[in-house]
Amino acid sequence: MPTPNTNQTRWTVSVSKETDTALRCFLAQRGLKKGDMSKFIEESVRWRVFDKGITEARSKFADVPTNDLQALIDEATQSIKNEVRQELSGNIG
Repeated sequence: MPTPNTNQTRWTVSVSKETDTALRCFLAQRGLKKGDMSKFIEESVRWRVFDKGITEARSKFADVPTNDLQALIDEATQSIKNEVRQELSGNIG
């Protein structure tokens, strides 16, 4: 008996027959098996959540001038780089 994977959650979802057929055909055309459906769905959900997050972030900064936004991004990026450098230099010594 296989050991249950505690990092996974079982979902029960309903989709239209058209969507089910389209996905199964898509997977079959690429030589994927039934078990690959879960991987495909998980990847799709991750991409959709990421896309929604990006869209929301863009809408919240839509009124910020491009140069100001770039300055905020540069500042945040430099701050993270400095933190990483400090952590790395602390681990070396």
